[in-house]
Amino acid sequence: MLEIPGFSGGRLGDILISMANSRPFWGLRAAPVLLLLLFLAPLFARPALSAERDDAALVAALRAGGHVLYFRHSATDWTQNDQVQQAGDWQSCDGAKMRQLSDAGRMTAQLIGLALRTLAIPVGEVLSSEYCRAAETARLMGLGDVRTTTEIMNLRSQDFVGGHDAAVKNARTLLARPPAPATNRIMVGHGNLMRAATGQYTDEAGAVVVRPDPGSDLGFVFVAQVTPQDWLRLAEEFALR
Repeated sequence: MLEIPGFSGGRLGDILISMANSRPFWGLRAAPVLLLLLFLAPLFARPALSAERDDAALVAALRAGGHVLYFRHSATDWTQNDQVQQAGDWQSCDGAKMRQLSDAGRMTAQLIGLALRTLAIPVGEVLSSEYCRAAETARLMGLGDVRTTTEIMNLRSQDFVGGHDAAVKNARTLLARPPAPATNRIMVGHGNLMRAATGQYTDEAGAVVVRPDPGSDLGFVFVAQVTPQDWLRLAEEFALR
């Protein structure tokens, strides 16, 4: 059973419902929690993302290590706009200068990390774009020390790392590099880079799972797309007891 600190004795659906009361939860008040509850509601009815995907096999493979999980940063406040004038501006966590995570996005990042820990998926390296919204997502997931790098770059700032081809090459190099034995690498970045580097695209907080493969065209092969709802459903079903 997926357990959240401060709540016990119930399944995830009951826990999420109890989160929608008036008390703060990890610093988040009722309104954003209610929004997140609505966001997660389809979890209890939706099937696996792909009818052809073997969820048990996916969990077993991730537990064995050897994969790279590229997460798009969690949900953001789209009333804010990026203002990048020079290198490093993207590191700002000021919403007046750069788009930041929303409260629901912060909660989602925490829940994804909790689900991965509940599934006992081993994580070695945790890498993130230097953008504040990506680095905050990585930290809130709580999967290990986070190293920010321009090797994961929003393509809107691609000129600062040598242009489009260089930015995509940097990301593909990380995706193709085998993680430490019996671990998985976490990358947290942006949707435009995800699509350019992998050919896959997710909503905010979605993940693309790949397996490094030197014999493949890109140096890695696609394994699965996983939504936030998928992670929570998998944690409910395959938690180690």
